[in-house]
Amino acid sequence: MLTSLWKRHGLFLAAGALCVLVNGQGLGPLWFTGAALLVLGGLMRWGMWRNQRPPRGQSPVRVEVPVHGRWRALNGPGTKVPSHTHSHAQTYAIDLTRHPVEEPAPSFRWLWPLGRRPHHYPAFGSPVLAPGDGMVVATADRQRDHFCRTSLPGFLYLYLEGFVRSLGRPRHLWGNYVILELGKGVYAGFAHLKRGSLRVAVGDRVTAGQQLADCGNSGNSSEPHLHFQLMSGPDSETARGLPFTWRYRDDGGTEHEGVPEDNVCFTSPGSR
Repeated sequence: MLTSLWKRHGLFLAAGALCVLVNGQGLGPLWFTGAALLVLGGLMRWGMWRNQRPPRGQSPVRVEVPVHGRWRALNGPGTKVPSHTHSHAQTYAIDLTRHPVEEPAPSFRWLWPLGRRPHHYPAFGSPVLAPGDGMVVATADRQRDHFCRTSLPGFLYLYLEGFVRSLGRPRHLWGNYVILELGKGVYAGFAHLKRGSLRVAVGDRVTAGQQLADCGNSGNSSEPHLHFQLMSGPDSETARGLPFTWRYRDDGGTEHEGVPEDNVCFTSPGSR
């Protein structure tokens, strides 16, 4: 019961902010109400974050790389933990952008263009694969693929947009997604998928390497990429992040077991 209430911390924060913004009477009842709601919402959010910190010393789960081709690791546990935040079970999450040698992605621009359509990026539409055998337990597929936020004004907008999205349900951050049960209390989450690209439905059983959907730019995303994470349950608001390991090959052809560090380009051993 208490957890269900804490999940709605975004409503308290939004209501508190609204009370403060529309208040025109100075330090009056409306202002103090808004301040109290902001404090309460912040405490609820902190409590959720604290409860989602995973225990130390967990053994990483062995999975397969969920993409084919040459990709780059960003915001991953190979560089720091938590890689994102404990919130939404993202302690060991990783972001992947596609970088084929023959098709470079658009570079960051300071002012112009403010954004680009997602199809200009090699990752957009690339297959997203199951990292192991499992069963689909949750999906979402209706959010649009928005323009990329690859300029300084675009990034400023992204941070404001990300805060607003964080006040809502997980789908507002994840965009289109798939959650896959891998067994033994392990669940894999795939976020920012392309709208209309899902090839699976809840209840489907899948095998390792099977295509689940296409990479997109939905949800809280600056450019087309795959957000991947393992967690201890299907609900990202209450689950804890789980560490993982996979085999990958660096640009020099050397195979590794683990998770690539940030900005390292790699391919899965089965990629051509």
